[in-house]
Amino acid sequence: MTSVRALRGATTVDADTPEQLHERVQALLVRMLERNEVTKDEVISVVFTATADIHSMFPAAAARAIGFGDVPLLCARELDIEGGTPLCIRVLMHANVDKAREQLHHVYLEGARGLRDDLPE
Repeated sequence: MTSVRALRGATTVDADTPEQLHERVQALLVRMLERNEVTKDEVISVVFTATADIHSMFPAAAARAIGFGDVPLLCARELDIEGGTPLCIRVLMHANVDKAREQLHHVYLEGARGLRDDLPE
């Protein structure tokens, strides 16, 4: 039975440049889809947050460049918490999947790998 599920992911950039954001956001989205055997057509919506030190582009622009143009995308500012991970982009992806919640794989790349080490790999 297909259910709406939420997939989490995050990555970081080494520098706030459009090239880095394109590369890292696209790699994260592709990995999230691959790890969970989800197609772009099964994606309902994607919410991106970026830390206050990211200004060069909207993460959603990177998603549109790899075929997410017909998926509702939203960008927001991440809370500016002392000691938080800098230059970080987080993703919350909603999708129709045929998996139980415990079968999902959340994806954390680059400097975001340690953000949720309590989740199964």
